[in-house]
This record gives sequence, structure tokens and C-alpha cells, in this order.
Amino acid sequence: MSETASPPGAPGVEPRWTSAAKSGIGTAGSASSRVWFALSHGILNEIYYPRIDLACIRDCGLLVTAADYFSEEKRDADGDIRMESDGTPVFELVNTAQDGRYRIRKTILADPFRDSLLQDIRFEALKGEAEDYGLHVLLSPHLVNQGSRNTAWVDDYKGHGLLMASGSYGYSLALAASVPWQARSAGYVGFSDGWQTLKRGEGVNSDWLRAEDGNVALSGTLDLRGSQGRVLLTLGLGLRPEEAALNAIASLQQGLEPARRRVRAIWQGWQAGLEDLDHVSPARGTSYRTSTAVLAAHRTGAFTGGAIASLSTPWGYNKGDNDLGGYHLVWPRDLVETAGGFLAAGSPADARGILDYLAAIQEGDGHWAQNNWIDGHPYWDGIQMDETAFPILLFDMLVRAGSLDAAEARRFLPMVERAASFVLRNGPVTDEDRWEEDAGYSPFTLAVEISALLAAADAMDAADRPDAATLLRETADEWHAEIDAWTFASDTDLAHTLGIPGYYVRIGPGDSEDGPGLGGTVAIKNRSAQEAVLSAKMLLSPDALALVRFGLRAADDPRMVATVKAIDHLLKRDLPSGPCWYRYNNDGYGEHEDGSAFDGTGVGRLWPLLTGERAHYELAAGRPEEARRLLAALEASAGPGGQLPEQIWDGPDLPEHELFLGKPTGSAMPLVWAHGEHIKLLRSLRDGAVFDTPPQTVERYLKRKIVSNRRFWRLNHQRHTIAPGQILRIELTDLSALRWSFDGWASHDEGRTHDAGLSLHVLDLPTSALSAGSEIRFRLAPIGGPWLEADYRVTVG
Repeated sequence: MSETASPPGAPGVEPRWTSAAKSGIGTAGSASSRVWFALSHGILNEIYYPRIDLACIRDCGLLVTAADYFSEEKRDADGDIRMESDGTPVFELVNTAQDGRYRIRKTILADPFRDSLLQDIRFEALKGEAEDYGLHVLLSPHLVNQGSRNTAWVDDYKGHGLLMASGSYGYSLALAASVPWQARSAGYVGFSDGWQTLKRGEGVNSDWLRAEDGNVALSGTLDLRGSQGRVLLTLGLGLRPEEAALNAIASLQQGLEPARRRVRAIWQGWQAGLEDLDHVSPARGTSYRTSTAVLAAHRTGAFTGGAIASLSTPWGYNKGDNDLGGYHLVWPRDLVETAGGFLAAGSPADARGILDYLAAIQEGDGHWAQNNWIDGHPYWDGIQMDETAFPILLFDMLVRAGSLDAAEARRFLPMVERAASFVLRNGPVTDEDRWEEDAGYSPFTLAVEISALLAAADAMDAADRPDAATLLRETADEWHAEIDAWTFASDTDLAHTLGIPGYYVRIGPGDSEDGPGLGGTVAIKNRSAQEAVLSAKMLLSPDALALVRFGLRAADDPRMVATVKAIDHLLKRDLPSGPCWYRYNNDGYGEHEDGSAFDGTGVGRLWPLLTGERAHYELAAGRPEEARRLLAALEASAGPGGQLPEQIWDGPDLPEHELFLGKPTGSAMPLVWAHGEHIKLLRSLRDGAVFDTPPQTVERYLKRKIVSNRRFWRLNHQRHTIAPGQILRIELTDLSALRWSFDGWASHDEGRTHDAGLSLHVLDLPTSALSAGSEIRFRLAPIGGPWLEADYRVTVG
């Protein structure tokens, strides 16, 4: 290669990701392809390779020029997108210039035979002649989740002109075209990339053939003479530049049709094996097959059973290399919700694969990381108790569905045992609720924990472990009996205003001087300092509906009816398409009032998946028509291509920020969890019953109405009181001696804990005969060791 000028502006502007508003998500679905892609604003805007959690480009779009004319299709054209056939990720895009001068049609799909992606492009001049226009490709490499430290260059490999790039982690890409290049260049974003030079009327600078170590872009002018405006672009990826080039060239030589036929066969074959739920859906914005395709397109491939939360980075256009993960990470909670969607759709093999994956990435102490990369390496390190309980419920669903026989179930018993032990030893308080923000007693988390303990008890029974099963059920009963003490607020101003006795709150803080649950305040995340604290009794969330969804409360329970009234008063918003709900009052996770991106603070917006959860509540309450109305509202919240978003906008239209009432915000889209909820709602409506309600809780608490008179005390959960007639249970992780007194140490008794299984040692103190006002005092000692100095006290009454 000859010596050429270096492009100016190194290392380029600070890199940013791209819009999270995806209109299409795709992958080939074959073992030979390790490529996932996302579409937005009419262009390819992210590719992931060789794993679904590793983004490799920011975007790849087209620029159109003519005499005194410059147009960028993603900004200056109105787009339409559809799947070639419902549920098959072969996408047809039509972008028509807003000024009426041109139209670009595209077919985009992943090559099922190798690591590459194909774009079949047809350019049509609507004003003037085609030869009056120049068509240019602009590609922004961000190899391996990094917009900086990329190197881009122009090359000729085995007679083919290519645009190429490599990242600091070694992976490479190559872009090839079926027509000749009139010009090619590499430059630094914001200074010498093709967008800058074309906008200035300078064309693509062919002297700039290499841009080293920065935020770089590749540009090329396509020679469409004799092509009738049609060109095939192939983008190959590989560990080395030569491998990327080979993949791009092979896809180019193969052409579009063999790849399209194979992708059709893979996806139509998979869709054909699913439950027929198409007729349930009004399909006002998204369809059943769109949702099943979204779930399947987020599967990981190499790590069987893994699935990420979303192929997007919320408000990505405002985030750079300091946010490596985005939502292309595994959250165990979202993963189990995804598995539920697969089960509801009739794909138990996919749900079973998720259970296999969860068993492999479980931490040694029994919990799962808050989220992790697809290889199991934790990203954030918070502890969310529902994420440890949910895999137990997935195991139980698969057993009940007949998807695990007795021998297979035994293989997962160690996973269930470790998870149940962790929940026993560390629950019911969670360090973070399901919104990953606050610690305490969450109705949602409690519902999942209690359900999981009962499911684990069934597993222990099946394994001939009756003592462990008894401990699990007794603990579940204790926690169930205290839900109201921990989370039901009464005699508040809001209750008086609404004329109700009380309501379940979003979260009750942990133990305080005023007692457990509701005696304190909750720190509100993502708000300015003056708005950061709220009384626990005044913080509400639709999370409380989980008490019905998981079978701990009947839908017509007066406490639930009152809670729904309070939730709707504070959190419901009626939109033209139907109602939607906020996560909780004073939420700060969303755009600012002026529409600017969430940047650590903001204002929480409406969540469509909560409309799906409310629909399930309405179905449980015997109101299927209302549930269907809410299904329509959920589907109508979808963005282009039927993708369900994390949040939708609740304010006046702000076109400059692409924010419109009832339409997706800059948060994640699609949110796989929302699509899983959509599928489960379709199945629930078809069956006439909530699909994923555990039967154990319904039988134990709604039918048999089991009540516990036992209350537990642990070193990490030191209760201060019990009621008259209740038994105080001491739970410790080690075999220990206890000395206790009911008369201020004038006399005392001694005993020792016994191994109850699941890493807990327990002793029930004989406190049921004590009257109100009595005081229980006790001390602990390790077996064979001295009595510890601490003198613990629990009051009766």
C-alpha cells in the first residue's frame, strides 16, 4: 500500500452508542452463524458478534448526494419496516426521502452459513435520473463494546475492494459490495469521516486510507452504473481481518437467495411447532409471532439457554464506553420471565435450556448475580432475592408441565437446594427490589420467595427429604403470615382520602426502632436530592399485584381491592390506546421533563409490561373482557416493527426528541420481558386462567388457609416482638447452644439447635404460653465454646 495522507481529527469525538428504539431484531438461528443485528430509523444500527453481548458496530447506513444536495436516510427519510413473513427475521425496509427525491428499499438478514450479514439495497430516484445521485455507505465500527481504540482501513483482499476495521480486543469486520467502489476512505468521527466530507460537498476522500486507534468511521461511494440501482452489501466478521474478509466475500459470492431460503426454513420450522395463539391477539401494534421471534432472537447460541434482556442500550445516543453492558446482559429474573414466555408459547425445550443455563451460572452460595455477561461473569453485584427464587419456580413449572422426568429433576436438585437455602438464610428482606433500587420487604419479592419455598419443599419431598421440606413450608407460612405487618399501610392520609382501610406499599424498609416493615422512609433513586426520600407508607407500586399473580391473595380480597384503588389513583394513566401504569410514585428512571435523556436522574415514565400484569390481575378477578382491553393497550404501545418498549412517553409530543404520547421513549426496545409477558397473557386468555400462578400457594393459602403461629429470629433478622401465643424460633447457620429466660434471668433453661437441613439449625422456644408484656431473653454459644456476651431480647405483645 502506498504512503497516503493521514485523516485529521484523531482520535475523533467521544464515542456514543446509538438509539435504543429498535424496529427489528434478527439472527439466522443456525449453528454456523454467530451474528445478531438490530435495526432502527431505517438502517442497520448494531451488530453483535461473536456473542450476543458483544456489540461490534454503532450503525451502518446510506448517504445520498447530488448537486448541492446531501441527505442521510436515517434522519431525512420516513421509514417503513416489516418482517418478510410473520415471525421470521428477514426484514423488508422502505425509506422514502421526506423531500420526495428518492426511495431506498432493503432486505436485511443474517447469513445462516457463516458470520456475516447481508443487505440487498435498491435505490430509486423519484425526482430526476438515478445517475444524478451519489449513493454512499457510512459504517461506524465499535468492536467488542468499545467505540474508542478501533482502527479502520481501506484494503483489497484477493481482488475484492473492502472497508475493514479491527478493535483493541482483536476482532475484525469487513464490508464488501457487489458493485465497484468509486471512492473509499477511513476517518475519525466528527472530523474526517465520510459524513463530514460529503456534507461539505467534498466527496469521499480517497487519500485517507487508514485511521488508527480512535473513534473511526469507514465510508465508500458505490458505483451503481449498470446495476439498475441495486447493490448487495455483505458485512463479514472474524477473529482476524482475513477471516472477516473471507466471510464477507463468501456471502457476496453466494448471494441473497440461498441465505433467505435457509433462514425462512429455520424460523418457519420453529414457529410451526408453537402453540396457536394468533387468534387471541388483536394485533394492534405487535403480534404473537413478533413476540415469539423477539424471544428466540435474544437466545445466545453458543451458551445454550442464555438469553439477554434486550439488544439495546437505553438512551444509547447519550452513553459511551463507560456503559459496556447496556441491556445486552443476562438478568436471572428477566431470563425466567423469558422461559415462561417460551413455555406459554409451547416451546418447553427452550425453557429447559434456560434452566440448564441457570444451573451452570449459579454462584457457589446458591444465589445468582444481579446480572452477568453471557459467559456467567457478573457485571453488577447487587443481591435481589427474587432472582434467586425465580429459578426454583422455573424448575417447578417444568416438572409440572412434564418437561422434566424424575431422573432429570434429580439432576437439578442441588441447584434448587442451594437456592432455597440462600433464600432461607438471607430472606425475606431483599437488598434490592425487582427495580434494582431499594432494600426491604417488597410484596413482589415476598410473593416470589414464598412461592419458591413451597415449590422447593415439593422437590425435597420427591427426593425423600421430609425434614427439609417441613422447614421450607414452615418458613413460607411464617413469611406469608407477616406480609401485612411488613407491607400493608393503614390509617394514612391517602387511605382516608380514598375511603379505604389501607393498601400494600411498594416496599417496607427493614427493621427499625419503630418495628419491621413500615416504620421508616425509602430512598428514591434517580431523583434530585430534595426529592430523594419518601415515607414508606406513601410509596406505592403495581408490584403488589404479585400477591394475586403468585397465589398468596385472592383478587377479591378487600386488601387487594383497596390496593388496586390506591394504585390507580396514584399510578394509572389513561392514554388514547388504553391505560398504562408507572412503576411507583416519584420514580426517576426516565427522560427529564424537557425530553432530554436520562442521565442518572430523570422522571419515570409508563411501563407497558405493567399493563400486561394488570391484565393478569383482571383475569384472576374474573373480568376477561377487561383483560382483553388491556391486552389491546399493551399491543398498541409497540413501536415500529411491533417491538414492545420498556417505557412509553406520558407527556406532550416533543418531535425534536422523537417523543410522542403513548409511544416508546429512549429506553430499551424491545424489552424481552415485555414480550414474554405478552405471550403469557395470550396463553392465559386462551386458557381462561393465569398461566404461571403456582398451584402450591393457591392450595395452601387460598383454599386451606394455612396460618402460622411461629415467628423466627436470626442474627441477620433480629425481631423485637412476637404476639401472645406465638412460638419464637431461633434460626442459626451453625449448631449452637442457647440459654433463655422468661423472668429476667432469675431462672433459665438451656437447649441446642438441631440441623433442620438446608444449612440452618433451629430451636423453637416454648413461648406460646407467655402473656403480653413478657420479655424473652437469650444468649448464644457455639457448641464447645463460651457463651457470647450479647443478651438478646424479644417482647411479647
